[in-house]
Amino acid sequence: MQDTNISRKIVDLLHIESSDKVMEIGPGPGMLTGLLQDSAASRLCLVEKDEYWAAERQKAAAAAKMPCEVILADALATPWSNFADGWKVIGNLPYNVASPLMWDILSQVPGLRRAVFMVQKEVALRLKALPGSGAYGALSVWVQSYTTPRLEFTVPPQVFIPRPKVHSAVVSFAPLAEEARPKSPQTLSRLLKLCFQMRRKQLGVILRSAGLEQGVVAAALEAEGIRSLSRPEELSPGQFQSLALRLFESDIA
Repeated sequence: MQDTNISRKIVDLLHIESSDKVMEIGPGPGMLTGLLQDSAASRLCLVEKDEYWAAERQKAAAAAKMPCEVILADALATPWSNFADGWKVIGNLPYNVASPLMWDILSQVPGLRRAVFMVQKEVALRLKALPGSGAYGALSVWVQSYTTPRLEFTVPPQVFIPRPKVHSAVVSFAPLAEEARPKSPQTLSRLLKLCFQMRRKQLGVILRSAGLEQGVVAAALEAEGIRSLSRPEELSPGQFQSLALRLFESDIA
């Protein structure tokens, strides 16, 4: 991306304060990085997969006023739960890995304070989609179980070199309180992947086809007030969380 004004708008959405630690995913040539280094943040961490760009960012970091660490790593393979508590995270995410990256980062970074990502517009619409809409899916439920996503603005193809064939969008994420987050992320993930692989089928059919006992399925759905004829896109994030606990409670350590 070559537009400094848009880059500044993206950084401004992170609401950086003097006590903040900021992590940038995939800084590349550093359009956001330079602005982050001029911000009020107390510390900056860059996660970059490409050896060339990591080396370039390391050179720039040496001349920066704020402490800046450059980590040469594939963000998809990064153990986010190992980071210290309390980061704000930002990045212009590659379209082909944006969804799995957000799935992991938004649920695993300890004490996440805020996140801002630029993604493909269609992905942004999925992130904020509501139950009953065509864009609502596993990613919608998962992200909304941890954060409140907000589509801030769209970005036209012409500000990129080379120019993509799609529009982009910038989305901010405000983390939910700890008590509002899933009590068992593993069971929620399991249920979402199961249900949205067969999203056009009825819940009763989906759950029984997964080998769950009919009595267990019927009791769990009844307890949550969910019809067996309902389809996955009809359930709210909260309903998915509660249903996952009832269906797989024996799997929870």
